[in-house]
Amino acid sequence: MKTLVVLLGPTGVGKTELSLSLAEMLGCPILNCDSRQLFADLKIGTAAPTAEQQQRVRHYFVGILNLDDYYSAAQYEADVLQLTEQLFQTHDTLLLSGGSMMYIDAVCQGIDDIPTISDEVRTQVKAMLHDEGLPALAERLRSLDPEYYAIVDKKNTRRIVHAVEVCYMSGQTYTSFRIRRSKQRPFRIIKVGLNRPREELFTRINHRVDQMMQEGLLDEVRAHASHRDSNALNTVGYKELLHVLDGEWPLDMAVERIKKNTRVYAKKQLTWFRRDESIRWFHPDEAEAIKEYLNLKLHENIMAED
Repeated sequence: MKTLVVLLGPTGVGKTELSLSLAEMLGCPILNCDSRQLFADLKIGTAAPTAEQQQRVRHYFVGILNLDDYYSAAQYEADVLQLTEQLFQTHDTLLLSGGSMMYIDAVCQGIDDIPTISDEVRTQVKAMLHDEGLPALAERLRSLDPEYYAIVDKKNTRRIVHAVEVCYMSGQTYTSFRIRRSKQRPFRIIKVGLNRPREELFTRINHRVDQMMQEGLLDEVRAHASHRDSNALNTVGYKELLHVLDGEWPLDMAVERIKKNTRVYAKKQLTWFRRDESIRWFHPDEAEAIKEYLNLKLHENIMAED
């Protein structure tokens, strides 16, 4: 049976370089699983693969969206499954690499069959958010689906908006679609997780933010400030610097907020991933041990088929 290797871990841990090395070993392309790297105009703030890296190994799902394009984990699931069906015709193994938790789960376990949101409903809810604000929209969710309201992060705009959209679109609660049943896949999945000691990871994150600023992150945000209402820019690194451009925050304060918010996000990623007992964890410097582990697992798959 064909095999999908999933390389995952928190932001800043060091997935990119290792993913290139593993893809070369496996002789396969890389399927990006960073939801923000899908947007073509967010290169610096998302640490998207460079042109040189993409020449070294073929990448999919990098820079395929415009800032105002709507995209979801459900769409990603469908697109990845369609692509893997094609690629597995010429590859025994494929590598999916990234840290977007819901996107990884969508591919590995499937996502609930939530109805597609019409442009009309999406426009309606977007207008509510713009006119009334997030707290008011959250109150609408409370009346539509009190069960989901009780557990959702009230500051997470995307999740509040999506839940309200589903309620309006379907006439049912969002909770009714969250069945959490794993779907069968026509390929095996091997998950490799990368992590570092906390202080080491946080130091890397802080350094990477400084590096992004040196590479021109502020100019990147300035160039796309007109899209500030798009979900794509509701992202760490971009939303903080918009405050700078609006004259609300000094630059040094914004940079420190980016570092802090990135560290918080990394902790959320690790909390999410640690619930998955199928992940085998390594330090990113253990490249040879990771390759040995993958070769062993792939050999076990071959033996199981014989």
